[in-house]
Amino acid sequence: MARVVVVGGGYAGLATAGRLAKTGHDVTLLERAATLGGALGSVHADGYRWDAGPTSTLLPAVLRDLFRKTGRPLERELDLVALETVRTHRFVDGSELALPGGSRSGQLRAVEELSPGQGQAWLDHVAAYTDDWEVLRRHYLEQPWERTSLPADLKERLGSRETLQRRLRRTLKDDRLRDVAAHPFVTDGHAVRDVPAWMGLVAYLEQRFGSWTVPGGMARVGEVLAARMSTRGVDVRLRTVVRDVVVRGGRAVAVSTDDGEVDADVVVCAIDPRGLPALARLVERTMPAIPPVVCHVGLSGDLPEVPHELVLHGDPTLVVRTGGEAPDGGAAWTVQGRGRLAEDVLVALARHRIDVRGQVVTRVDRSPRDLVEAWGGSPLGLLWQGRATVQRRLGPDTPVPGVYAAGAHATPGAGLPFVGLSAALVAQCVGPA
Repeated sequence: MARVVVVGGGYAGLATAGRLAKTGHDVTLLERAATLGGALGSVHADGYRWDAGPTSTLLPAVLRDLFRKTGRPLERELDLVALETVRTHRFVDGSELALPGGSRSGQLRAVEELSPGQGQAWLDHVAAYTDDWEVLRRHYLEQPWERTSLPADLKERLGSRETLQRRLRRTLKDDRLRDVAAHPFVTDGHAVRDVPAWMGLVAYLEQRFGSWTVPGGMARVGEVLAARMSTRGVDVRLRTVVRDVVVRGGRAVAVSTDDGEVDADVVVCAIDPRGLPALARLVERTMPAIPPVVCHVGLSGDLPEVPHELVLHGDPTLVVRTGGEAPDGGAAWTVQGRGRLAEDVLVALARHRIDVRGQVVTRVDRSPRDLVEAWGGSPLGLLWQGRATVQRRLGPDTPVPGVYAAGAHATPGAGLPFVGLSAALVAQCVGPA
């Protein structure tokens, strides 16, 4: 049985701590905030509640595996339901695309309605990622990988110079469809010209597996996992500021906190490694992806009909999510802004003829800096800076013996599926007690 110290109580930390505790290790979880969950938490004001971070997830099997490997099956704790529409896109010319999830034929019909004659081109674009997904899944996302001895097919993909921007220009003639395919990366703060083409497989995951949510908010996932720490015997220490990993004799032996050292045989970094000097030098050539401007609004009265997730393309690009919880007669929306946002986000929203300024009961504004300070780093992980980024990140192992990395900074993509997979990889590397 190893003494494992997990640094960070967000989704990655909870997932990793739960897995390792279930396999017999003595796990201590250190979190700087007063609560667990991080970006997988909620925001409350005046009877309204919003998800602080993700409102849906892809690859539901990742979440189901996590719950099964840490205790009770997901279905005994939460309802996970498929969304009929991944999101609705509204373009500058006023046209609109409601993109179905989990349905090839549904996407064909929707794209044909938007852009006659382009439905098959969209299907071909998505289908081109089938082999990419199988290779990456087998050799990279579900199995620990060795940087110096990659399988040939994985090495070919990770080393490719093709960017997503180039791929989209080659395969999709309609600019609106390019915007749809690029959206998951644009909304996470990336320049499409710097994203590797193979990361476009997100479109394949949406079409193949659909998008899923939890009634009442995805924050409930974090709440259940936090409660599971007690069940699994994890020693949770909140309001604990971690200063560094203590390395002696060439390997990690403890974690330094404001309250003293916590001995460890294994340390798991589930935060931005820049916060730990022993690891910061290893990622100095990378940058974090910056969160968007966020405005949570509690509304009442007559409101325009808006789908659960509406993308308003342009500059700035706005994303409206309507799935929060509200008192009777109210609604809880979250509005995110990216790009040249030189005015209040609700003013920008009104320019798209969705004017709710007169129905605001309460609002919570959070700047990118507010979010980074609240969470101790960006939950969006590393900024894509070309193909080299994937080799510059840490995880699941690190060059420091005894230290592993999980979370958005240890995966090629942000979001619950990739972060959940990273926690599973760390558990594989550490092994059972």
